[in-house]
Amino acid sequence: MNSLVPPPSQAAPPALARLAGRLLAHAPQDGSFETCIPGVHAIRASNTSAELVHGLHCAALCIVAQGAKTVMLGDESYEYDPSRMMIFSLDLPIAAMIRQASVAAPYLSFRLDFDQERLSELILKAYPDGVPAVSDKRAVYVAQAGEAVIDAAVRLLTLASQPEDAELLAPLAKDEIVLRLLRGPFGARLAQLGRVESHRIGKVVDWIRRNYDQPIRIDDMAELAHMSPSSLHEHFKSLTSMSPLQFQKTLRLQEARRLMLSTGMDAGLACQRVGYASASQFSREYSRHFGSAPTRDMVRLRSAGAAVDSVSFTQ
Repeated sequence: MNSLVPPPSQAAPPALARLAGRLLAHAPQDGSFETCIPGVHAIRASNTSAELVHGLHCAALCIVAQGAKTVMLGDESYEYDPSRMMIFSLDLPIAAMIRQASVAAPYLSFRLDFDQERLSELILKAYPDGVPAVSDKRAVYVAQAGEAVIDAAVRLLTLASQPEDAELLAPLAKDEIVLRLLRGPFGARLAQLGRVESHRIGKVVDWIRRNYDQPIRIDDMAELAHMSPSSLHEHFKSLTSMSPLQFQKTLRLQEARRLMLSTGMDAGLACQRVGYASASQFSREYSRHFGSAPTRDMVRLRSAGAAVDSVSFTQ
């Protein structure tokens, strides 16, 4: 597994303590809480993860104010902790583990979901002469969060406690955050979302998300993206670290696990529900992905008291 770890964090900026305080106000207990501002979330966890949590993460900016977390995409591992931010520029199936958290000092994270339409408008403002070419097009990135971005996140969460002001001012604060990201070191990579190729891959990702239980034909996906099959494979993997088929398989296995844990569905029915024709293939791929066979995995999770939402992101 490749570990993509940024350089050690610098001294935490003063705004980080203010961000932690705002997050505690909006997340009074463990969980993910959407504020009155659409797309703005406060996340809190008082315990480290006993195991990886699997799920689909939406396109968003995440800033850790306290604690630490590991995120895995395919065979790549990303570490982030206070003052670092993680940017997802596509909806991606990930696995995550909170590495540092306690009741006295809970893991605290700010999340801003990207509005694709507004992002496209701001890309044109930030790059009126066109987006510079970049060699690394991966749709996830970890970097040091500058104090200006953190301060804007603090102001956005402060507005979340002032609904009347938030209606008028929150869109401005959101735009400020996105523009600062676009003008920062990651800017050109984030702006790749505005390119034709990324929009085309986004269409394929969206189709797979909505039809993960259906057979997938690469020729059909290539036609949807207006690309050749080889070009689709190259661009899809450069963004997500997975092929379209691997992406679909990951979604299927995540959903099967969620169904079994949340509804008590047996492995045979879950296998059919997510689109597998072969129970033996489902069991092999499930064991490879989660580390144990479906039935054994359910026994272990239930005996450990795993919560239903611990195996599925709605984020």
